[in-house]
Amino acid sequence: MLADGKIFIGKSSKPEYLDLRLANRHGLVTGATGTGKTVSLQVLAEGFSNAGVPVFAADIKGDLSGMAAPGNGKEPLVRRAKDIGVEYVPDKFPVVFWDLFGEQGHRVRATISEMGPLLLSRLLDLNDTQEGVLNIAFRIADEQGLLLLDLKDLRALLQLISDNASELTTTYGNVSKATIGTIQRQLLVLENQQGDEFLGEPALDIKDLMRNDRDGRGIVNILAADKLMSNPRLYATFLLWLMSELFEELPEVGDLDQPKMVFFFDEAHLLFNDAPKALTDTVERVVRLIRSKGVGVYFITQNPIDIPESVLAQLGNRVQHALRAYTPREQKAVRAAAQSFRENPAFDTEKAITQLGVGEALVSTLEGKGAPSMVERTLIAPPMAQVGPIELNERQQIIASSPMKGKYDQPVDPESAYEMLAKRAEQAAAETKAAEGGGGILDMLGGLFGSGPQRKGSMTVTQRVTREVTRTIVNQTVGNLAAEIGKSIGGRQGSSIGRAIVRGTLGGLLRR
Repeated sequence: MLADGKIFIGKSSKPEYLDLRLANRHGLVTGATGTGKTVSLQVLAEGFSNAGVPVFAADIKGDLSGMAAPGNGKEPLVRRAKDIGVEYVPDKFPVVFWDLFGEQGHRVRATISEMGPLLLSRLLDLNDTQEGVLNIAFRIADEQGLLLLDLKDLRALLQLISDNASELTTTYGNVSKATIGTIQRQLLVLENQQGDEFLGEPALDIKDLMRNDRDGRGIVNILAADKLMSNPRLYATFLLWLMSELFEELPEVGDLDQPKMVFFFDEAHLLFNDAPKALTDTVERVVRLIRSKGVGVYFITQNPIDIPESVLAQLGNRVQHALRAYTPREQKAVRAAAQSFRENPAFDTEKAITQLGVGEALVSTLEGKGAPSMVERTLIAPPMAQVGPIELNERQQIIASSPMKGKYDQPVDPESAYEMLAKRAEQAAAETKAAEGGGGILDMLGGLFGSGPQRKGSMTVTQRVTREVTRTIVNQTVGNLAAEIGKSIGGRQGSSIGRAIVRGTLGGLLRR
């Protein structure tokens, strides 16, 4: 609900609001499982949408999909509205569904280059040494004008580096084949976990998340994250990438009457679990500086101590649901939560946190010149859209009529590092063949970057690079031919026979 540039959150001894002018100072919604965090998130998201502010929210349990359908007027919701003195008016909101796997929404992709070595190292769980080699790979790609879009681009580049590790060490620092091999294995693990579906083209255009409908309400972008939660590292890396992209793409705007966009990151502790300090510093820097881009970031998690103190200090608007205090760690979380609020002499904040009922929360928002309001025990307003998930057929109908339909659903494979390296290899082969008048395929490769003919048995660095590119291409050809032969024979046995036939035919090329 919206009133005079403020979002109505609920009622304590007075109405409690979130001032849109200060909504880009970020926020935090915390509480134990089942205490009403998702409802509070939905109330805020509805308020931002009504104000014309686009919203992005990760939907862990599927409950937020209900925002696309009008509320069903259940008796507890109507009674809650009456208790806090507002009218319950069922409403639905403009929703676009997204999904990294393309199953419950439009597919979301990013390129290898956009991810960068830091986030990619986080995704692959690399150590410092392996991350250093990955940085070298990105540096070589930049110097050679090679676009890194998907996993096959990165694999081809890493194979080239491995084949010339000793020569590259003198220029870029130590590059061992063992380290390259480890990175390649991690890429295989990522591919097996379907992480490769996130990497490629067409990449998500951030502007497509910052849209309004014809009535001026902000589009609510909902990311299906129930399946994504089985790979929390991919989930966390995606959220970090999204914040980084916003920070890099959006211009400085200073303080506005309302944010340009607001993000809700559920299960926020996954961003920081086992994260190296460099990554935590990156999150802190983005959260601190993205405010001036007109973007608000709201973290949703169970305990405030799940968020590093350096990030927690940046979150000005807070909604605290009930916490349990049975263990020493839980007691510490309750004390930390209580100490983060501006004290209210009317009640004991620490004790109140353990006594809150479902749908109740301690609320403190920024007011005036940005000072936090006194904490108040608040009855949270009921959402006007449906509480709980919509049916699968309803979701499919919304996806089918979405303005994003067809833009991201089909993958594309433009010319990038893999194709560019293959083309250079072909050109080098043609030039060498013309100069030497024939020879074997690998003997004909004069050099990846256009070097002149060389005597047999004295391959240069670039020739060895070319050999590795050729090996990559041939390996892919082997796989494709094996698949076709296997289809003709049929079944798993046919696939094995097909691979054996192709390996026998082309094996001589790989051993040259």
